[in-house]
Amino acid sequence: MNTRLTILAASIFIMGGVTQATFATDAAPSGHPGTSGPELRYKGAPTSMKPEDTQDVITPKAPALTADEFTRSKQIYFERCAGCHGVLRKGATGKPLTPDVTLPRGTEYLKVFIGFGSPGGMPNWGTSGILTDAEIDMMARFLQHEPPTPPEFGMAEMKASWKLKVPPEKRPKKKMNNLDLENLFSVTLRDDGKIALIDGASKKIVSTIETGYAVHISRMSASGRYLFVIGRDAKIDLIDLWMEKPAVVAEIKVGMEARSVETSKFKGFEDKYAIAGTYWPPQFVIMNGDTLEPKKIVATRGMTVDTQEYHPEPRVAAIIASHEHPEFIINVKETGKIMMANYEDINNMKITEVEAARFLHDGGWDSTHRYFMSAANASNKIAVVDSKDQKLAALVEVGKIPHPGRGANFVDPKFGPVWATGHLGDDSIAVIGTDPKNHKANAWKVVRSLKGLGSGSLFLKTHPKSKNLWVDSTLNPDAGISQSIAIFDIRNLDKAPEVVNIADLANLGEGPKRVVQPEYNKAGDEVWFSVWNGATQESAIVVMDDKTRKLKTVIKDKRLITPTGKFNVYNTQHDVY
Repeated sequence: MNTRLTILAASIFIMGGVTQATFATDAAPSGHPGTSGPELRYKGAPTSMKPEDTQDVITPKAPALTADEFTRSKQIYFERCAGCHGVLRKGATGKPLTPDVTLPRGTEYLKVFIGFGSPGGMPNWGTSGILTDAEIDMMARFLQHEPPTPPEFGMAEMKASWKLKVPPEKRPKKKMNNLDLENLFSVTLRDDGKIALIDGASKKIVSTIETGYAVHISRMSASGRYLFVIGRDAKIDLIDLWMEKPAVVAEIKVGMEARSVETSKFKGFEDKYAIAGTYWPPQFVIMNGDTLEPKKIVATRGMTVDTQEYHPEPRVAAIIASHEHPEFIINVKETGKIMMANYEDINNMKITEVEAARFLHDGGWDSTHRYFMSAANASNKIAVVDSKDQKLAALVEVGKIPHPGRGANFVDPKFGPVWATGHLGDDSIAVIGTDPKNHKANAWKVVRSLKGLGSGSLFLKTHPKSKNLWVDSTLNPDAGISQSIAIFDIRNLDKAPEVVNIADLANLGEGPKRVVQPEYNKAGDEVWFSVWNGATQESAIVVMDDKTRKLKTVIKDKRLITPTGKFNVYNTQHDVY
């Protein structure tokens, strides 16, 4: 970045009440050898939104862009920026970037923020070397034009992408392999476009299976036979675990970008339906559970819960299957609404709309599987939804930017049954009472606030048979913190946590070595961690003994390329967390 922009950056931040020292800290290296701060926090991903398929809208007062610059800018935006600012640039985790905001700021001002980042979490794309000066100038001009809108993706497009590779009638009538399916792990190989199936006993890779890019989650059918995998590119793969060698039997693309998939679990509807929600277009689709044939698409565009303004891009985040009714419970991110879609009769589908708070993200069940605990991360709240009575039970104030994954259920020695979440924005761990029947005074309140290692926590986990609570801090900018985990003793939560550097135990070479997502085996006596390195660097899975908190084994294999999420079949099938 040139001297003029550096001086401008200082003046902008001083005028905004932020010192240059604070600004410089935000732009400093991450402390992870071989990786930059933006790569650590906001790793870009190839996008299935084709820039040439979006229409360029020239804004008269905006600075000029060539056709090639428009195409390149759209690609950078969809890959690097849309996840936070939204496809239509209306804002979500990141601020709005529409012309009414960007034009008054001007090109030079925008170049500073793109290049240097901000203390509020905007990555320093320029000083980190991710974007060149020319690309930053191009993006600053691009952001002053009206946002290009990607094409819709409807039933015709879904059916065109749908492939039924092995029809149900040609699949095995019984399990044809010797795998212990209940202790099998589906492991995301994020940058390799695959998952690995790993045997929980031998710790060996059974097979790797090609899937969509950057798999977000794996989900199990109610029967435990079918594994559903969805990538950020909105491609779903249906894997039959009964086959002699588990393989994809159906696939479909449900949109341009997605995060969530789930299957029906209510009694009498096991394995009948699957559902997927997309970031673009903003909608969800219900499919046949054993073929992925798309049956019904429902849009999520609508009014926000607070200002009651229309939002054109409310993305679908977490989806969870109700155990109380034949319903899917769907988080609609930007509107702050939770939709309870009854699939008993999808041709006359009833949807109960629950007003919560923005921006809804992830969450999971309490221990009774009645209450859905959902993070509204922009509001710093946990929304508690009563799936039996089909209404909001409470909004609980927690720390900054809650990110629970599915959360962690345990019995607090003082306050009874609780559910916990960590946070991206601070080092607190909120412990919320979840028993309105026997511990009414503690229900839907933060009964404890534990102090973790630092901000940037993505997941925490315990098990009904465990006395430990394991908490990661994957996105913390300090390498010592993001490579370590905190272990709390559930029996004595006033005691400081034990800290273990998981990355050191893996004994890998250079790289960011981010430690992410504790996951238990079926027995609840092992905890698995991914040590997530760069695509060309060695990664590993570290298995810890839950009782002793000591290293049990390290899984290394050249096929373990960028492992992130791990999903034990039994625990995922039965919502054990």
